[in-house]
Amino acid sequence: MFLYLMIINIIGFILMFSDKRKAINHKYRIPEKNLFLVCALGGSAGSLMGMYTFRHKTKHNKFVVGVPILLILNIICVIFITFKLL
Repeated sequence: MFLYLMIINIIGFILMFSDKRKAINHKYRIPEKNLFLVCALGGSAGSLMGMYTFRHKTKHNKFVVGVPILLILNIICVIFITFKLL
């Protein structure tokens, strides 16, 4: 599970970087639903770090509120799965 979380959070971080670069260069963007999907699948910490590292989506309330909520839900799921498996 640790390896999965590391990989999905790296993916979330990279997606924020990639989408920011695409926005700057006026290229085809990554759909917001895909960014949220990665967050929902456990990559919210990496996505949140990417948001603030690259100053991307930080003026969009659905990201400023939604990603931290998904992070809290991710933490609850990890705790539940960890203690359920022990």
